Amino acid sequence: AGLVPVEGVRVIGPAERSPALCHVTVDGVRADDLLLLLDAAGIDSSTGSACTAGVHQPSEVVLAMGLGEDAATGSLRFSLGWTSTMGDVTAVLDAWPAAVARARLASA
Repeated sequence: AGLVPVEGVRVIGPAERSPALCHVTVDGVRADDLLLLLDAAGIDSSTGSACTAGVHQPSEVVLAMGLGEDAATGSLRFSLGWTSTMGDVTAVLDAWPAAVARARLASA
C-alpha cells in the first residue's frame, strides 16, 4: 500500500492476497527502466508475474487480466522472504517516488 500514493501506481490483484507479494503497475513507465533504477538503489524486484520474470515482453498474465499493454509493460513485482526486514521495506518506500519519476523521464 505504501507504493500506491505515487500517481499512476496500481496494485494488481485482489485485496485478499499473500502479504509476501506485491505486484504493481506504473502508468507511463517501462518496468525494465524501473527495475534498473531500483537495482542501482540496492532493491531487488522483478518485472511481470513470476511466470514471465526475465522475459522482455509485456506480461501475458497481466494482459489476460484485461489490464492492457501499458499495464503489462509497466508491471513490477516485489517479494518478501524470511530474511526480509522492515529496513528492506523502508528502503523500497524511500527509493520508490524518485525511481518512478526517473523511469517516467526515461520512458517518455
